[in-house]
Amino acid sequence: MKTDIKLGSIPGDKYEEYKYDVIFNAYKWDPQVGEINTVAQHAVLISKNLASQLEFWAQKLAEETILLEKALMNRLQLVKKLGISKKIINKLHLLAKCDLDKHVRLMRFDFHPTSNGWSVSEVNSDVPAGFAEGSILPKIAVKYFEGYTPGISISDIILEAFKEKLNIGSQVAFIHATSYSEDRQVMQSLGDLFENSGYRALYAAPDNIIWNDGKPKGVDAIIRAFPLEWLAYLPKSTGWHNYFGCSVPSCNPPTALLTQSKRLPLLWDELEIDTPIWRSLLPPTVDPKLINKNDNGWILKPAMGRVGEGISIKGAASEKEKTQIEKAAKKRHKEWAAQKQFLSEPLITDEGKAYHLCLGVFTVQGRAAGFYGRVSLYPHIDNSAIDIPVLVEGE
Repeated sequence: MKTDIKLGSIPGDKYEEYKYDVIFNAYKWDPQVGEINTVAQHAVLISKNLASQLEFWAQKLAEETILLEKALMNRLQLVKKLGISKKIINKLHLLAKCDLDKHVRLMRFDFHPTSNGWSVSEVNSDVPAGFAEGSILPKIAVKYFEGYTPGISISDIILEAFKEKLNIGSQVAFIHATSYSEDRQVMQSLGDLFENSGYRALYAAPDNIIWNDGKPKGVDAIIRAFPLEWLAYLPKSTGWHNYFGCSVPSCNPPTALLTQSKRLPLLWDELEIDTPIWRSLLPPTVDPKLINKNDNGWILKPAMGRVGEGISIKGAASEKEKTQIEKAAKKRHKEWAAQKQFLSEPLITDEGKAYHLCLGVFTVQGRAAGFYGRVSLYPHIDNSAIDIPVLVEGE
């Protein structure tokens, strides 16, 4: 594995120039989280062979995930086992109206180098982020690394997918939590690209949309960075249930929620879907009530958790945090998943510093669509992880 992947250093005398370029041109408006600088001084350099292998796995995983999704649409009574709120479950019957062919299906699979090869920790099935980091960041970094290329641009692939669904001049609503700059930067990077291609961008919170007969007024398509399960926290008067009606082309369609849960592997056998790639790459995953509390070989994850929050990884979470997580998982085990912990294999820089890597692989419409990298000093990749460009060996 080590021959296929390494960390390359951006020259020290060029780093400040690089960082400012990232902030102002790659929409990195949150370059500092507490005392942590979240703009890496390195790049992940991968071989063509590894890039091809990861893309192959991601495409197979996407294929299996869609099969699971379709099976769940026909057996919605099983969704209650996924840790999704009752308010959301009560609206899932609206998915019957969903014509999947008119939507753009985006996923991101998170890969990790481990002591036993590559493992997948999860799929970001509903609202994966990292568009600017997977598109613009590599184009900025590549000039410092001869012999490498930026690879595929996820943002360009999303745009091309929508060009097949929408006429130029159509208005696209970029739905996000508008009070958070980190969400706006995700949407702004994509919105600017769409506007430069002749579309009109509307930046809105989910409750800003006005619905008429189940259709969003003045909106021809929706791209979301707002998780579907969060909609249940909005007042009923906002008409949030209309997002489940699939009335306009969306990225992602609301069916994506069905495979977002970390408890999805608990239904594999019951759904009778063949999942050989998922089973080979994802560590064993079970209901928390089935594990021995004295067995430290398992980690606990909230079923609908995001950005690495609430995970009980030994050496990354404090004892206080671990105790709180264990109590919550014991009290509401149906909202949690227990996953066998893999041993993350850190990458070592030329300076001798060890970083743990999460290498995300995007798929759009089932096809590989670029990489997104984050690194951390700890074997836990959360919202304080450092964004890092991923570059692929050239010809």
